[in-house]
Amino acid sequence: MPAIRLATKRVEKPWGRHRLWPGFADAAPDTAAIGEVWFEAPADVDAVLLVKYLFTSEKLSIQVHPDDAEARARGYPRGKDEAWVVLAADPTASIAIGLRETVTKEALRAAALDGSIEQQVDWKAVRAGDVYYSPAGTVHAIGAGLTLIEVQQNVDLTYRLYDYGRGRELHLDDGIAVSNPVPYVSPYVARDVAPGRSLLAEGPAFVLERWTRGGEYRLAPAPDRPLWLVPIADSGTIDGTPFGAGGVWMVAQDAHLALAGDADLLVAYPGHEWIADLERC
Repeated sequence: MPAIRLATKRVEKPWGRHRLWPGFADAAPDTAAIGEVWFEAPADVDAVLLVKYLFTSEKLSIQVHPDDAEARARGYPRGKDEAWVVLAADPTASIAIGLRETVTKEALRAAALDGSIEQQVDWKAVRAGDVYYSPAGTVHAIGAGLTLIEVQQNVDLTYRLYDYGRGRELHLDDGIAVSNPVPYVSPYVARDVAPGRSLLAEGPAFVLERWTRGGEYRLAPAPDRPLWLVPIADSGTIDGTPFGAGGVWMVAQDAHLALAGDADLLVAYPGHEWIADLERC
């Protein structure tokens, strides 16, 4: 399979927006707000990762996801680690990740029922460029006024613990069972690994990098570690075709990537260790 541009799926959400982001058509004023754009692989491809853009005007539910073992016990193919790269943030924007202090699962359930969980989660101020990797089991919520890219394990599995009275279904039994009700500790240290190549997150489920150096590259992923390429800005060509904002490409075989001098590109791939020779000039 050569490099393929993934299909887009626009998802309506009560917390979404009508004005989106360069590369995406705005939603018409008289239509439902768009909260997410998914980038989906062909049906015959076993894509272990999923990339989304999120556009928020209100807080998302306080929620949690199971790990691989917990998800498979419930009949799903995998659990759900996820990472967020903030593209734009209102001055008061925040993300809740982890709890302010460790509590028992019984106390977490009680807080979800009486609404005090909103004060127990740790709301962190965020700005453009911030990155968070959220392992399965982390209690979290994305706040209002954000545009971000989410990279996640490919499964549609979310347990809502609290939804601010919106009336949507909650999943307290499953959600409390898989929650790790403790403060968040980042599982990685972002660092530069080569000129123009920064390691943003390193596992346990996937690796996320950011590339900002122009040039010619040959990408040759291993059979079990395909690449997801997310150009944040118009960035050049891939296999001779335009490669730019608003699209996501999946590379499972050799591909030729030509990046412009002002490139800005996210690169994600499954596994828990970064690949030193991922790009071959």
